[in-house]
Amino acid sequence: MEYEFSTGSFFVGLLILAVGVAFVKWYQVIADNFGSGVSSYDHYRLYALITCGLGLIVMVNLHTMILKWFFSLLFPGGA
Repeated sequence: MEYEFSTGSFFVGLLILAVGVAFVKWYQVIADNFGSGVSSYDHYRLYALITCGLGLIVMVNLHTMILKWFFSLLFPGGA
């Protein structure tokens, strides 16, 4: 597995990161409207931080390496 930078993945990851940052900023409003209010604030904040982490992983194009590693565990001997 060799690392290769991708401009497309960078911009997609940047968009995911921007959505995650907005989610972190307004997680209480989102939890009030879509969740069960105050009792789900921590869950929504966790989901927002996971979204930011996923955006960073996609931004530096590590998601392809992680997916190749995962599927090679499931299907050994593949290409």
